[in-house]
Amino acid sequence: MFSVLSYGRLVARAVLGGLSQTDPRAGGGGGGDYGLVTAGCGFGKDFRKGLLKKGACYGDDACFVARHRSADVLGVADGVGGWRDYGVDPSQFSGTLMRTCERLVKEGRFIPSNPIGILTTSYCELLQNKVPLLGSSTACIVVLDRTSHRLHTANLGDSGFLVVRGGEVVHRSDEQQHYFNTPFQLSIAPPEAEGVVLSDSPDAADSTSFDVQLGDIILTATDGLFDNMPDYMILQELKKLKNSNYESIQQTARSIAEQAHELAYDPNYMSPFAQFACDNGLNVRGGKPDDITVLLSIVAEYTD
Repeated sequence: MFSVLSYGRLVARAVLGGLSQTDPRAGGGGGGDYGLVTAGCGFGKDFRKGLLKKGACYGDDACFVARHRSADVLGVADGVGGWRDYGVDPSQFSGTLMRTCERLVKEGRFIPSNPIGILTTSYCELLQNKVPLLGSSTACIVVLDRTSHRLHTANLGDSGFLVVRGGEVVHRSDEQQHYFNTPFQLSIAPPEAEGVVLSDSPDAADSTSFDVQLGDIILTATDGLFDNMPDYMILQELKKLKNSNYESIQQTARSIAEQAHELAYDPNYMSPFAQFACDNGLNVRGGKPDDITVLLSIVAEYTD
């Protein structure tokens, strides 16, 4: 299983979900810098549990966690599996996209308040690649500005994030679909297929910015999670997260990913995906077998 830990020394003095902005332990919304303690877990839908391809990929999913002096940044991407029918490995596009985003952050070539800019620059680099890279992917980028204590996000497609405080979802991404099971996506097609292959601009990503507090929980994941676990199930698992040390976060991320993976193969389970299909006039029941990537983060005090 894949696990990642944000760089730097992070100390969370907040009781998870238990501090208000006026609590002096939270610094009243000001004070020192914030950072993220992040752990991850995932499964490829081909049952190769924990088998990680180069570039932090679970199946056709990919992810990254990167640190810069100004911000902590993480992202997930879901390669479109349909490219496999044309002899293209879908994980190459999503994996390269995330590795490029990670490099840009580490090189400081980004503005924390503009996560769409990270996607745009990364995508442009892929377009200019001397070796042709074909494929499509959704993407979600989350940036915590250390000093301002603001979270900046960009989401293109049906991956996404949740922010949980006090046991409740206080922020979440909006899913972007052209039509049922056809999310917004970045694409690179061969010349003869340009204009035929669905392709969205990075500027089409939904972007949000908001303040966070110490102890806030941020869950970022591909659609393999959200299509198989409704919010109430995710919140039940997050209640088991009693402290902000890395081992506890990693254990909870693993528990969430494992439950989603099991539900994905339950033929009698009415999954969120099956419910959405029924709402669109399709007779569908059961989970949705898919790659699953989960990054689980806690907002904590940051010290070099």
